[in-house]
Amino acid sequence: MTGKNTQVLMKQHPKGWVTEQDFEIVERDIPKPGPDQVLVRNIYLSLDPYMRGRMDPVRSYAAHLNPGDLMGGGTVGEVIESHVPGLPVGTYVNGMLGWQAYGVATADQLRVLDPKVAPISTSLGVLGMPGCTAHYGLLEIGQPKPGETVVVSAASGAVGSVVGQIAKIKGCRVVGIAGGKAKCDYVVNELGFDACIDYKAEDFKERFKEATPDRVDVYFENVGGEVMETVFGRLNAFARIAICGLISQYNGQPYPFTGMRHVLVNRAKVQGFIISEHMSYWPGAITEMAGWIREGKLKYREDIAEGLRNAPKAFIGMLSGKNFGKQLVRIAPEKL
Repeated sequence: MTGKNTQVLMKQHPKGWVTEQDFEIVERDIPKPGPDQVLVRNIYLSLDPYMRGRMDPVRSYAAHLNPGDLMGGGTVGEVIESHVPGLPVGTYVNGMLGWQAYGVATADQLRVLDPKVAPISTSLGVLGMPGCTAHYGLLEIGQPKPGETVVVSAASGAVGSVVGQIAKIKGCRVVGIAGGKAKCDYVVNELGFDACIDYKAEDFKERFKEATPDRVDVYFENVGGEVMETVFGRLNAFARIAICGLISQYNGQPYPFTGMRHVLVNRAKVQGFIISEHMSYWPGAITEMAGWIREGKLKYREDIAEGLRNAPKAFIGMLSGKNFGKQLVRIAPEKL
């Protein structure tokens, strides 16, 4: 196929907050698939907080980006040229093809999607990495029991919203933490949480204490900083904490956390995790969550930016909490 492939590269390592100047948009030839490869026209790109960590030249669970590298990320697209018998032209697939309009991949790098089961965009959200992250972190690490109090930060986001809804399905009292009245209202009125506290409110700590009269048994952490400090001060004995993300710390803003005393006093379990290390867990989790969606027990919301060239702006907005739901970028229409 002839034509140009729009790509978004990391131009330089950010210094503090990410800016649009840290990215570079280039036009290159559309790649040609080799033997046992397919060419995919990307339709949706997922924007996720973990991408910020990969932009810093520091040791982490995944290799960091270097200037000039393609920004990595999950994508949904359509196979438009194929050298793989099991992936004919027209097949919808989910993969990690990054911030670009077209990409090549082998069959083992892709997950085939059935648009009749759910909209293809959900494979980047509730029926993809964020949903599996929520399912695994809550049920495998948090191990909630009926009647316990579960708290989740970034409660209106792609991961947090699923965590809270699963906790309700499991019979727990659920308290969310989110930024602003609109998000808190959505979490309570649409998703069914028992309460949601606005972390931006001046009386946040007092309101959180009122919302957790029986303290906290399970905490799903997405934010870090002062929010985490506040929740740790309300832990019950033998509480379980799943550390999924620390988005408030990703732009070089250290917080002098002092909450480890509460971990010791309450004999709490704290465990960080990376869902890509548990790929065998995904099929069962996705099947169960798809069933909950069909039954009306699990809802989701998407925030879609239009055009790959707007990906840097949307990414920066997501890191500062401007998105409402799972942040996606629509690169191309589903049908040409």
